[in-house]
Amino acid sequence: MAKFSGLSKEIGHAKRGKVGVLLLNLGTPDAPTASAVRRYLAEFLSDPRVVEIPKLIWMLILHGIILRVRPAKSAALYEKVWTQAGSPLMDISLRQTAKLTDKLASEGLDVSVHLAMRYGNPSVANTLQNMHKQGIDKIIVLPLYPQYAAPTTGSAFDAIAKELSQWRYIPSLHFINTYHDHPDFIEALAGSIRADFESHGKPQKLVLSYHGMPERNLHLGDPYYCFCAKTTRLVTEKLGLSQDEFVMTFQSRFGKAKWLQPYTDATMQALPNAGVRDVAIVCPAFSADCLETLEEIVGENGHIFAEAGGNKFRYIPALNDDDAHITMMANLVRPYL
Repeated sequence: MAKFSGLSKEIGHAKRGKVGVLLLNLGTPDAPTASAVRRYLAEFLSDPRVVEIPKLIWMLILHGIILRVRPAKSAALYEKVWTQAGSPLMDISLRQTAKLTDKLASEGLDVSVHLAMRYGNPSVANTLQNMHKQGIDKIIVLPLYPQYAAPTTGSAFDAIAKELSQWRYIPSLHFINTYHDHPDFIEALAGSIRADFESHGKPQKLVLSYHGMPERNLHLGDPYYCFCAKTTRLVTEKLGLSQDEFVMTFQSRFGKAKWLQPYTDATMQALPNAGVRDVAIVCPAFSADCLETLEEIVGENGHIFAEAGGNKFRYIPALNDDDAHITMMANLVRPYL
């Protein structure tokens, strides 16, 4: 510690030096209620990375229409997937955090693992402030979005930069922006699909459904589509699937703009008419199961497929807190510890 002439107390900055890992996911309402969903959607849909419409026009639409109508409908959907442990995304994320902590500790690494959500709680700002109070001044950020996209990974960086811009002392920071083609991710994903095939049989078609994005984003330079395509190629090659045994689709579109295609729901509608009545579907863009997988895929798209004449529809869960997934996380952050 340094001493300075004229100061009666030692300066304690040298006491710092701890290393921390920050896991970051999208977020979830605090409860499956209209008021909680309204708060969550207001923050989420106010992000200019998420909705790229002139702010004044969008705020009029958001507060004048969407936040008056959508919260109650979305709350009903959240109610369907809510468990005794609460939000599936939060429950799984906390288990991921605990297991990664144990994994790194078992290797003798003195690392503190923290969880933040881009929207909702625990917030990025509060989590970073807590890490600072614990003396952490080297942070490895792992956004749990396998394929980089500006509305997800880019927005996560924005939130971190916004908070740190107010700090006097900026910690050492390493930001992992994508792992769409990391060998451990591909192996973990292929392993989960392979295990499903061994348990339930190989389906006529494997559907790899990614979260959607306006097509305009691709033309503006967002690499998300290309990263999804590469994940798909690497996983299906590892599984030894031919081109006619799988299809890549995109779900969760919003508004009237043209989004990345083919759409998952339209594909589920069309497959039975093409003679495909046995499908398995996996969502490689989701590191943890949430509303978009448990309700939109299992519920909504499963119903669409059955109504169109499909016989067998099954969802292959996200990697969640699977050991292979935790090992991948550890391997991603270890080089920077």
